[in-house]
Amino acid sequence: MQDGILIGGADGGQVFLDPRYANRHGLVAGATGTGKTVTLQCLAEGFSDLGVPVFLADVKGDISGMSQPGKPHPKVDERVQAIGIQGYRQRAYPVAFWDLFGKKGTPVRSTISEMGPQLLSRLLDLNETQESVLMLVFEFADNEGMLLVDLKDLRSTLEYLGEHGKELGSGYSVSKASINAILRRLLMIEREGGRKFFGEPALRLEDFMRTDRNGRGIINILAADQLIMSPRVYSTFLLWLLSELFENLPELGDPEQPVLVFFFDEAHLLFKDSPKALLEKIEQVVRLIRSKGVGVYFISQSPADIPDTVLGQLGNRIQHALRAYTPKERKAVKVAAESFRGNPAVDTVTAITEMGVGEALVSTLQDKGVPAPVERVLVRPPHSRMGKATVAERKAVMAKDTNMKRYGEPLDPRSAHEVLAERTAARQKAE
Repeated sequence: MQDGILIGGADGGQVFLDPRYANRHGLVAGATGTGKTVTLQCLAEGFSDLGVPVFLADVKGDISGMSQPGKPHPKVDERVQAIGIQGYRQRAYPVAFWDLFGKKGTPVRSTISEMGPQLLSRLLDLNETQESVLMLVFEFADNEGMLLVDLKDLRSTLEYLGEHGKELGSGYSVSKASINAILRRLLMIEREGGRKFFGEPALRLEDFMRTDRNGRGIINILAADQLIMSPRVYSTFLLWLLSELFENLPELGDPEQPVLVFFFDEAHLLFKDSPKALLEKIEQVVRLIRSKGVGVYFISQSPADIPDTVLGQLGNRIQHALRAYTPKERKAVKVAAESFRGNPAVDTVTAITEMGVGEALVSTLQDKGVPAPVERVLVRPPHSRMGKATVAERKAVMAKDTNMKRYGEPLDPRSAHEVLAERTAARQKAE
């Protein structure tokens, strides 16, 4: 095809991603230093140009430069000419910065209630017994009409059930050992930044799905260079966000292009040590969210990092070079090579191990959703800056973002902590 999102150039001409099939999900894989970040940047630019909002996590801190125009360079000119790009020019893209810690972007918050017991159990690394206690906490709060907003609410409700569970009825009688174990986990999550993440005002999904005045999709960049130091918090947050999109967006069927594209960097963290029930939930969300118009693109070092049940749903594939020093690595190379639709002109097994930086094997979905034969491609240079924005540049972007007015300052509504404190005070007064 000769339109859509330009990925790069091959001997047979330019290679594009068809926006009609962009919500069939995708994979960008390759060893460290082979060019995955630049490919991610090019895809995000392409979606933005189509008016599609993008969400991506900046794990290494080097995607923030998308808010600034790229710099001329002889190697960029050389690649533009090699690919045959017409009208190439450096330009900035509309960016919104977000940060769970509120330092490098607009604060991102969710409430305990919105996170739900299953994801919260994963975040806290609870066993089955402890998870059942947590579900009891949610049931109690729901029956009492109490809001669970932040960790303070969760702690107060746990302590209240521990003290008064027997009085409330046999259904609420819980082991103090389990409660104390959960409370210790809460303390760990607080130290990893959970105190700032849980609260009000909670994120509204529509604030991720905006365009600028020129109709370009806003590229939402989550500062994750510190967040990635807490892998469980990072992966649980992104899974929560995916689940919220899945549960709240309307059915669209097969739109001409996505309403949002979601890039999940360091994707192996999502699947590592996940219990079977959670893996099934991830598979379900990935399978069904495409009908909501959301495309999900996983970025990881190897396709082997992604479970087969999820990998089989990723129709658009971009594979950078892999290293093959050990038998396990050589097996991963073979599996990656065999996942492409064959092309007599391309020896995929050899290409995967010998490609240079900025080269990739690409197969995207074409008419009727059929994978195109694999092509060895030179990835196009981005229009925006490759690398970081300066502190001053980031602050200038943040100062213009209307989201900061909505989410900048935390709120503390009357919720479970206040309600239970009043009940305890009234009980003590009566005694």
